[in-house]
Amino acid sequence: MNKRSTLKLMSALALSVGLAMPVLAADTPATLKGTTLVSAAEVKTLLGKGVPVIDTRVAAEFAEKTILGAKNVPYKEKSAKDVNFDPAQDSFDLTKLPTDKAAPVVFFCNSGSCWKSYKASVAAIKAGYSKVQWFRGGMPEWVAAGLPTQ
Repeated sequence: MNKRSTLKLMSALALSVGLAMPVLAADTPATLKGTTLVSAAEVKTLLGKGVPVIDTRVAAEFAEKTILGAKNVPYKEKSAKDVNFDPAQDSFDLTKLPTDKAAPVVFFCNSGSCWKSYKASVAAIKAGYSKVQWFRGGMPEWVAAGLPTQ
């Protein structure tokens, strides 16, 4: 039995005897319509071409370690970690993104289990950005590839 199945079984058992168990959020989808999914190597190339790379994590995570050259524009989420999230519950400062909505921009956070870059990508698309690049692998993929951090 895998870890997820074990946790589901434990949650079901706990509920049946009246105990509370934490709910695990699902990973982000593998794709997001309107974006181009990019790898660490592609992000490095885009950075080299001057494409803005946006770290959507909280300021403390950004200060601890981020992609060399990334800019921090935190996505403050209160909405569900779900494709049908309510962006009205969240906060994301679109004015800190490039003014040219036809220019490429990359969003990342802490991999597929982190929804901030997914939600920021959705917000950018809804705001009219047409070349949204989503680095779903985020910091874990970047660090695993041995790429530069600050």
